[in-house]
Amino acid sequence: MAVSFVILTNNPLVRDRYAGQYSVEYQEGGYMDLLVRVRDKVHAGHKLLTHPLSGSVKPNETPYKSVMISQKRGTMDLGSLSVIEEAITACRKFPVRYEGLPQRVLEDFQLVDFTLIDSAIPSASAF
Repeated sequence: MAVSFVILTNNPLVRDRYAGQYSVEYQEGGYMDLLVRVRDKVHAGHKLLTHPLSGSVKPNETPYKSVMISQKRGTMDLGSLSVIEEAITACRKFPVRYEGLPQRVLEDFQLVDFTLIDSAIPSASAF
């Protein structure tokens, strides 16, 4: 089955585990940087396939986020746009709390994000 999604991530664990296996676009930066990149992709006609606020970790408590979008572009999907704009608004409400965390804690956050995106791949593969 052909893969019809792209993983946008700022998580080096996701990048390293899926490089060569799936289409992965890696970006340096924090949680908000990744959300803005996703919004830009939605403006360009990609659809969200995973929710940008998935998981139980609040925005800005972790630096890492991975989001799946459609590989194909079409007309801008207003539902996807609404979701990503609401996620950006929610993220702005929380102060950044991940600066200065020890490496082992950052690695734990990477694993949490990896697990979330890994569990979404089977259903996203159906698109």
